Amino acid sequence: MISSDTELDILERIHHTQSVIRQRDLARIIGLSLGMTNAILKRLAQKGLLQVRKVNNRNIQYVVSSKGMTEIARRSYRYLKRTIKNVVYYKEAIDRLIGEAAGQGYRRLALVGASDLDFIVELFCDKHHVSYEQVPAAPAGRDPGAESATFVLYSENTRPANKNANNHASLRFLFSAQTLQSTDRRAANRDNRLADFAASQNGVQTRQ
Repeated sequence: MISSDTELDILERIHHTQSVIRQRDLARIIGLSLGMTNAILKRLAQKGLLQVRKVNNRNIQYVVSSKGMTEIARRSYRYLKRTIKNVVYYKEAIDRLIGEAAGQGYRRLALVGASDLDFIVELFCDKHHVSYEQVPAAPAGRDPGAESATFVLYSENTRPANKNANNHASLRFLFSAQTLQSTDRRAANRDNRLADFAASQNGVQTRQ
């Protein structure tokens, strides 16, 4: 089954590619088979999101239509909303983690790897009076937390080198735990609402 995300990925690739792009190159970039890529391109053209222009006997040019541009803009807006929501959702967990690290005596935090939330980490480091440093990656055989009073935080895009160290944490695992807690809270709220409803129904039946 062809997902709408895959279709929009191809639309964006075509839009951001200034030169003529071949189906084979597009398939390689997206990571799909040539046949699947061809099917998606035909479907996009049928939807009016893509225009097909014949350059010569061997080459075909794909151009994103105005309708296709609207779809790309909508996707970008949805992504922006989701990103903002995630920042609000996770900032409390990051604040709590850094606050706990500061309470344990850590005075320096090393964020390992690129992170979309590095500015949030830096903000709460400043709040809790912890010096902040971002390192591209942990060098092989070297522990970023070896320095005195240093807490190591791996980004959501970096695999932790030492999961068992007390002064190591991972945004990826932190986010997973936060998601589970949120799910548990929603489930608990749902159960409470059901219990309240059942109790109200019992009361109605008793009065009858």
